[in-house]
Amino acid sequence: MTRKIALITGASRGLGKNAAQHLAAEGIDIIGTYRSRADEAEALGAELRAQGVNAVMLQLDVGASASFAAFAEQVASALREHFGRSSFDFLVNNAGIGIRAAFAETQEEQFDQLVNIHLKGPFFLTQKLLPLIADGGRILNVSSGLARFSLPGYAAYGAMKGAIEVLSRYQAVELGARRINVNTIAPGAIETDFGGGAVRDNPDLNAYVASNTALGRVGLPDDIGLAIASLLGDGGRWINGQRIEVSGGVYL
Repeated sequence: MTRKIALITGASRGLGKNAAQHLAAEGIDIIGTYRSRADEAEALGAELRAQGVNAVMLQLDVGASASFAAFAEQVASALREHFGRSSFDFLVNNAGIGIRAAFAETQEEQFDQLVNIHLKGPFFLTQKLLPLIADGGRILNVSSGLARFSLPGYAAYGAMKGAIEVLSRYQAVELGARRINVNTIAPGAIETDFGGGAVRDNPDLNAYVASNTALGRVGLPDDIGLAIASLLGDGGRWINGQRIEVSGGVYL
């Protein structure tokens, strides 16, 4: 049986890396992207190949939409050369950055950067990759708990993630004819290096988040990687157009 292939943006670190590891553990081949950390990406590729799956790492800046057509050609070439296929099965739009700034102090440059990376990027990257996504495949867009609850300093970031959730529903409707299902996964606060590692490294912040979470702790990368693997597994085949928050019950 032909193995499934997942393309994960921002796979060299954080939640993207963890998702790649868990998908590989399920026997899914990986195409991962990285923006600048080629060494980390190649180390992950070697790790995944040692587990017995095929893994290829490609450079991509999701904030540079003018590069997407050339990137799609790279993906097509990688599929032919490394996987013997003309399509892949799962797209995980994960790559992103965090900018914390009060609404009244958010600069237009910061806003534009977030738009390019978190909204325009996934919109047009998915569009360019559509011919390479297999019929019956799946798209998983990464949102945030901050699209549901509001914390000072994340007006722009939360707005982008809210837009991604709306976009996902439209994609689910328009791609349904190809049996492609589209969902968003919305992590809560997770102990990674995202946003400078504040949740992981600041004990007071960590304790504050844990105290407002029903399950009494901050999330771990494995919590999200396992959820992504579950949604892309057989159990997720009839889940479509949904927002799935994976936060342990924060701010309920």
